[in-house]
Amino acid sequence: MKAIIFGVNGQDGYYLSKLLEKNEVKVIGISKSGINCTMGDVSDFNFVKKIIKKHKPEYIFNFAVISSREHKFLFDNHNTVSTGTLNILECTRLHCPKTKVFLSGSALHFKNTGKPITEKTPFEAKSPYSVARIHSVYAARYYRYKFNLNIYIGYFFNHDSPLRKESHLSKMNAEAVKRIGRGSSEKIEIGDRNAKKEFNFAGDIVEAIWILVNQDKIHEAVIGSGKAYSVRDFVKNCFQKFNKDWQEHVITKNDCRSEYRTLVSDPKLIKKLGWRPKVSFDKIISLMVE
Repeated sequence: MKAIIFGVNGQDGYYLSKLLEKNEVKVIGISKSGINCTMGDVSDFNFVKKIIKKHKPEYIFNFAVISSREHKFLFDNHNTVSTGTLNILECTRLHCPKTKVFLSGSALHFKNTGKPITEKTPFEAKSPYSVARIHSVYAARYYRYKFNLNIYIGYFFNHDSPLRKESHLSKMNAEAVKRIGRGSSEKIEIGDRNAKKEFNFAGDIVEAIWILVNQDKIHEAVIGSGKAYSVRDFVKNCFQKFNKDWQEHVITKNDCRSEYRTLVSDPKLIKKLGWRPKVSFDKIISLMVE
């Protein structure tokens, strides 16, 4: 069996590649960087057609994304997420209609009132990122309904690992704590320390993906632990690994407010399929700082 992973060089692509290899699935990794994989752009229809037509894989996973929510990245998000999704779905329809396609979604698709989010929570387009993501969902539903393609969507809630990019807040904070733990005198600036979100492990998330795509009853599911922790909880526990008082090393930016107070999932549906997160909040912190 073969699987194509678009966006293979992110943390999700890495952990999914390892999981697929354990299940004797050959991975064809695609990334704009071309580092240790095939160089290619999911927004290029001719490239996507060529790679799908050549390999005719049993699985296609799309993790390619522009994660910034700033308006100046409007067209970057559209090209990578919206156009990229259409390219994959149309090429699948034309060349391997039995292939199972997984599209990564986000908690940021949804209207957030602070209550646990389910698959039935209404969408809300609040940024170029969410606009592109929501478009990709409706494209998937169209291809599933019109052409009976096997398309799955996982709505990811925050998940971390040591492979997080340096620009991500959890990674930035963890790296700063490590430097302070080694003797740095720097201070960490955080915004709303009471804002809460999930801290899942990327390796657990890809196991949920694998379970989801290997059944045919559920095609869209929120993927998260359903447990939220504050920014303060995360930073405090990072410092505890070095036996340091977090309050001595943190500055609060009072003019910086989080876009949400709580962002948490209700994962009943994915748990019905037998998935459970294995890595605890404390263990994730250990992995990131040790």
